[in-house]
Amino acid sequence: MSFDDAPRSAPGSAASLRVANQRRVLAVLLDRGTEAATQADITRETGLAAGTVSTIVRQLAAAEVVSTVAGAGRRGTTVRLARGAGLVAGVDFGHSHVSVAISEMSGEVLAEERRRISPGHQHTEGLDTARTMLMRLLDGLGAELSDVRNIGMGLPAPISNNIVMSSAILPGWVGVNARDEAARALGVDVLIENDANLGALAEHRHGHGRGHANVIFVKVSSGVGAGLILDNQLFRGSAGTSGEIGHLTLDDQGPLCRCGSRGCLEAYAATGTALSMMAEHLPGAGVDAIIEAAQQGNVSALRVFEDAGLHLGWGLATVTNLLNPDVILVGGDMSHAGELLLESARLGLRRHVLAGTSTTPVLVAALGDRASMIGALVLAIDATDLLAA
Repeated sequence: MSFDDAPRSAPGSAASLRVANQRRVLAVLLDRGTEAATQADITRETGLAAGTVSTIVRQLAAAEVVSTVAGAGRRGTTVRLARGAGLVAGVDFGHSHVSVAISEMSGEVLAEERRRISPGHQHTEGLDTARTMLMRLLDGLGAELSDVRNIGMGLPAPISNNIVMSSAILPGWVGVNARDEAARALGVDVLIENDANLGALAEHRHGHGRGHANVIFVKVSSGVGAGLILDNQLFRGSAGTSGEIGHLTLDDQGPLCRCGSRGCLEAYAATGTALSMMAEHLPGAGVDAIIEAAQQGNVSALRVFEDAGLHLGWGLATVTNLLNPDVILVGGDMSHAGELLLESARLGLRRHVLAGTSTTPVLVAALGDRASMIGALVLAIDATDLLAA
């Protein structure tokens, strides 16, 4: 496809104005995602003249960036992003899994796969696994690696300037420039982000955070981390490591945390604590088995989620007092417990939050275990210039 190159067009020229208007139309379609927009919708949302929108849609359709379906009159024609705009991929690493997905620019997921991986794997092994999965998914779609415009990738670790900063969850990645290594292994430019930040992006764009300017996504799994959407923007902090709420100190004489400190929120609320508490009662049980036991009335299992929820609520109160979010969304393995966890989390929040903010909604994230993967796709889409050849 061929478009005017905006940076080479003189400011205020007809060419730069044309490209700017094309970007306004594409922004509407990107925001709609898989939902088609009529030309009347685009006219209303961009403020452009109907004739200008019609011309731009024809240009984009000719370049196969959008597809159209005739409706009642020109303004009733529906428009959506097309396969010709290219594909993006998302990669999500967890403590013991890797997920890969491929989507169109609309965000429609075309293929995805999740595979278990050793918690102690080296980054080269993990990236080789991700590449194998990516190539298999592309082959199943009849697509090539060259069709992939960008890849977003999430890691459960603090990341500063693409360097993995902590060995707590993925020891084989610490000190690695994840962006460079991933781009080398996968053969496509890769954008790196903390997995909780990706969960926040996904929920803000497609989940329970949609329509809210200030959203906190908290992932409670092997670790506890938060992604912060403030004034509709992802907040990373000065070094890119914001949101590490798992290391809020609740009791400096409390249990030892793997970060080396004592009494961290993570030491009370993460999956490792739940598994340790139930080791004698349900030997070898995973988190989902403990949840099932709690649902069946097992007193010890119920206590696991009550204790974890109360401490989680204490941590959420600190975040609420500081940031006053519109909504708090909880994801990760522990969120599978639903109200078994969140009822006590809300109680813990009310005990420690300032008066007037105790009604902040605390909900299970809408996208479940796929939140970080969907966020990786969002990251890749947002970084793609649809007008670039």
